[in-house]
Amino acid sequence: MLRSSNPILSRQDAFTPAAPQNNQNPYAQPQAGYPQYPSYPQQAPVEAPEGRMTLDDVVTKTAVTIGVLVITAALAWRFVPDNLYFPALIASGLIGFLVVLLVAFRRKVSPPLVLLYAGIEGIFIGLISQIFESYYPGIVVQAVIGTFAAAGVTLAAYKFFNIRVTPKFRKVVIIATISFAVALLINFVLALFGVNLGLRDSGTGAISLLAIAFSLLGAVLAVLNLVLDFDYIEQGVAIGAPASESWRGAFGLTVTMVWLYIEILRLLSYLRR
Repeated sequence: MLRSSNPILSRQDAFTPAAPQNNQNPYAQPQAGYPQYPSYPQQAPVEAPEGRMTLDDVVTKTAVTIGVLVITAALAWRFVPDNLYFPALIASGLIGFLVVLLVAFRRKVSPPLVLLYAGIEGIFIGLISQIFESYYPGIVVQAVIGTFAAAGVTLAAYKFFNIRVTPKFRKVVIIATISFAVALLINFVLALFGVNLGLRDSGTGAISLLAIAFSLLGAVLAVLNLVLDFDYIEQGVAIGAPASESWRGAFGLTVTMVWLYIEILRLLSYLRR
């Protein structure tokens, strides 16, 4: 059984191969002194009725999920009226977060919920992208190219340089990611009371080096989480996880890609100042 630092892939029953039926141990060997009679043949491992998870399945489902996200983002950018702009932005952000939690804590991954997340998060991405584009023309295209380039380079490095995720590496990334999220939450709460820690800046004035460094840290952590995602998906394929877990892998990758896009978008906006 595999465990992941990604909250989407970290369920205890995620990527667990199907158990043999009839309480049979497919790997049982004859004990010393007891012959293996022909009438009691060894049983082969029982494969899940739905089939096994494959890398092609994960890639296909990730493409579908991101495709839904891109389409809804384009529709939100084009058709959301001005008087509903900020309510839709806030609502899509909150609902998208709740759907992430709902999918993460379900025992069995639900493809409709995964696609629902993609649609809702697409609205959020489309609206926030339009805001940045209004201040910095061309920045959205740059952020999209940067996001897929970073993900592609990370995947290539993972495969061709034979990167291995050690327990220490995993622990460091987990702690850093949680600390980053906690810092963002504290910064958001204090900002409601007029206290600015300088970790985030959505204005158009001068920007601090701390905000740039924090956004760069977020992008680096997103890339490192992609490495963890690749590692656990690869292990899930290796142990023969059920085919339905391809949706969980696609969901985890999509969540990480959205995080990476937002961090790159924000970082580019800082540099454009």
